[in-house]
Amino acid sequence: MSRLVAYREKLNLTQQELSKKSGISVRTIQRIESGIDPKGYTLKALAKALNVDEIDLLNKDNLTVEPNYNLINIINLSSLIVVFIPVVCFLIPLVITLIKKQLNALTKQIITIQILWSVAMIVVYIIGSIINLGELGRDIAVAFLLLLMLANALIILRNSIELNKKNKLYFNLKFSII
Repeated sequence: MSRLVAYREKLNLTQQELSKKSGISVRTIQRIESGIDPKGYTLKALAKALNVDEIDLLNKDNLTVEPNYNLINIINLSSLIVVFIPVVCFLIPLVITLIKKQLNALTKQIITIQILWSVAMIVVYIIGSIINLGELGRDIAVAFLLLLMLANALIILRNSIELNKKNKLYFNLKFSII
């Protein structure tokens, strides 16, 4: 069964009602419910009409049916061990996710946050190395790197708390890199 069907039926909507609510034709809704993934405007309109994240409407074979929230929390916390090493902080959760077959919207968000954090750390390091402002500039760059590490640790911990309480992330992006 298509994810669109599941969400539509959960809200007790017919295909015609969803068509009116989203502005998408009934025929397009039928094609999506038969297994074709929605794209672009169609995906955004249906997600908005059903009040769900866009990624939740995609029929990805690699997504698990029932997420293991304890394992997802461990995946999240695995970044905390290497919070000071930019590339490793997303590789460890990615490897655990793939080995345990927990690639879902939550783990994609966790990994995306860590990838973005890694890029920010590397950019700050490169800029700090290129711009020679003397010892004060180096101190500012180091302080900023430490601040980024602290912010990442706080993001990981806050997401962990929210995963334990509500099975969702506190810091949730509107997109996913993976």
